[in-house]
Amino acid sequence: MLTVLFILLMIVVFGKLIALAIKATWGITKIVFGIILLPIVLIVLALSGLIVVALPILLIVGLITLLIPKNG
Repeated sequence: MLTVLFILLMIVVFGKLIALAIKATWGITKIVFGIILLPIVLIVLALSGLIVVALPILLIVGLITLLIPKNG
């Protein structure tokens, strides 16, 4: 009986740790894409003469940023 209780509590504890790790990873991924990768891609597209592609991407991302409310 103690073994079953131990296993259940371990699943709960490690489940919460995994959920926290996924939330943290998602936050870090959003920061990397939003602050580092997207501007570099847009600059490279503009410098290589693909402003026709870069401008719609910038407009779509800008509209999404303005229209989706923040959660905090």
